[in-house]
Amino acid sequence: MPAVKDLTSAAQKWSRNAGAAATEFAANAQGAADKWGRNTQASGGNFRQAISAGNIQAKFERGVSKAAQLGKFARKLASVGAGRYSEGVGGAQQDWSTGFEPYHGVLQTISLPPRAPRGDARNYERVKAVGQALNAKRIAGLGA
Repeated sequence: MPAVKDLTSAAQKWSRNAGAAATEFAANAQGAADKWGRNTQASGGNFRQAISAGNIQAKFERGVSKAAQLGKFARKLASVGAGRYSEGVGGAQQDWSTGFEPYHGVLQTISLPPRAPRGDARNYERVKAVGQALNAKRIAGLGA
């Protein structure tokens, strides 16, 4: 029988070593971004096969069920969610601005029908005009 460290020691070692690798991770991740993009784009056929595989829905449901039973999702939300959310939002301001810019332009050019009294069904035409214009922009941006 091979000598195997106890699980607690192994988990502590993993956490210590992985936590100390943040600088190396950042350097390697930066260099791999272009490769990731090329490889991910080229894997469209694999993605299609994977999501079309037999019994994929049952496999997905089992994976979700297992994670839920372990309480991992809720535990991670409580332990790291808020900090990562705040940090992620702070670092994504420019990305959000770039992504919203085309829709912002559409919103500035929509010609809305006149406002009717509160509760009047004609006000839904204003909502409809906004929804249709934004969806047309979204569809046009997909290029498909």
